[in-house]
Amino acid sequence: MKMPAREAVKKYALRMTKYEGSVMISICDLELVGTKLEYGELVINLTKEYFQEEVIEEHEAAELLNGCSIANLVGERIVSKAINLRLAKELSVRRISGIPFLMIYKFGY
Repeated sequence: MKMPAREAVKKYALRMTKYEGSVMISICDLELVGTKLEYGELVINLTKEYFQEEVIEEHEAAELLNGCSIANLVGERIVSKAINLRLAKELSVRRISGIPFLMIYKFGY
């Protein structure tokens, strides 16, 4: 008997930096690592050295998004995840080479 295919696990590249009580995360959809986004003179290299300190799955990404102070996000899935978590609105998203790019800064009180 053939088993149904397991739903593909959504994976992301993560870099996390902690500084004086703040947590900054940079997450991009894993398949984007190694690509270059260009818009006029603006060039963003999604290098493995910067973005892929580790590989995480979707549930970990949601926890990190909710707990971070600053987030730099690149890719359809991770940006949609942030919007679905109500951490940003669609009009805050910029597209570079057609790829969604979103920065979130949570002000503390």
